[in-house]
Amino acid sequence: MRISSTTTKTRKKPKKRIGNKMPSRIPRVGARVRGFSGAGLALLAAALLLVAIAGFAKDPQTRTVQGAVSAPDESLVNGAVVYLKNTKSLQIRSFFTQKDGSYYFHDLSPDIDYELKAEYNGLSSGTHTLSSFDTRKLATINLKLNAKK
Repeated sequence: MRISSTTTKTRKKPKKRIGNKMPSRIPRVGARVRGFSGAGLALLAAALLLVAIAGFAKDPQTRTVQGAVSAPDESLVNGAVVYLKNTKSLQIRSFFTQKDGSYYFHDLSPDIDYELKAEYNGLSSGTHTLSSFDTRKLATINLKLNAKK
C-alpha cells in the first residue's frame, strides 16, 4: 500500500491596494530620496533662493512721495491722516503722520497720477496732485491744513 503524503497548499494573502496601485517599497527614515543627491538638493535650494530674492527686489521703475503736514500756525502735526488716491483704480491708501509731521508712500507707479490730501481734527488740506509727468523718483509735497469749506 502506498502512503501518500498530503500537502496542504496555503494561499498567499493578497497585497493591499491603495487606489489602483500596489504599494511600493517604503523608504526608511533618513534614506536618500531616489533621484536627488545632496549636491542636487543644495543646487535646487540655491536656485529657489535666487528666484525668491529676484522676486522681492525693488522695482527700479517706482517712485516715492514724502512730505510734512503743518497746521495753520505752521507747526507740524503728529497724527494727521494723509490720503493717497490712485486716479486710475480709485484705490486710496492712508498714512498717519509721525511725531515730526512727516509722511511717505513707497512703490508708486510712475505711469499713474496720484492725489494727496491731509485731514486732522476738522481741518483739511487742499488736494495736491502727483502727476505722471513728474519724473522725480522722490517727490516732496508738503501739505498745509486749513479750515474745511
